[in-house]
Amino acid sequence: MKLQKEKIILTGYRATGKSSIGKILADLLGFDFIDTDTALEKRQGETIAEMVGRGGWDLFRRKEEDMLLELARSKNKVIATGGGSVMHETAWAKLRKNALTVWLTAEVKTICLRLDSDNDTEDQRPALTEMGTINEIAMVLSERQPLYEKSSDLAIATDNKTPEEVAEIIVDELKKGN
Repeated sequence: MKLQKEKIILTGYRATGKSSIGKILADLLGFDFIDTDTALEKRQGETIAEMVGRGGWDLFRRKEEDMLLELARSKNKVIATGGGSVMHETAWAKLRKNALTVWLTAEVKTICLRLDSDNDTEDQRPALTEMGTINEIAMVLSERQPLYEKSSDLAIATDNKTPEEVAEIIVDELKKGN
């Protein structure tokens, strides 16, 4: 299949399926897959939690923005971005050029269940606030929703779908020329 897009960007809050769906989608398209959080950890030689502990969220966000700018020049990639990547407006705009940007959504309850079932959650990402999981998720989602909406080409609710089903929806959209 000849695609009109050079890359697929998956965005959305944690635990909406970006990495799982991204790997499947990359296989279906014959693209490389990159998870920006994992790539950052590898590059920095420390987990995101360690990075934030050492230099705060500002350090992490600067490193994240640098990676987005690097990836803006890439082709034939499926990119699973960190949930806050959309906050880097300039880098995000450059990354989105000639890309299909897909916002993966899920209800707060679904996100909580997925995070609770992931043994690595606490080690991977420190809390953004002291509010508790449910309240933090609801607050951050409401803050980021306008950014996700304006900076995505397509939104897919992942609550009751398998990663394979979501990947197929995205492939179907690409076939339509989106």
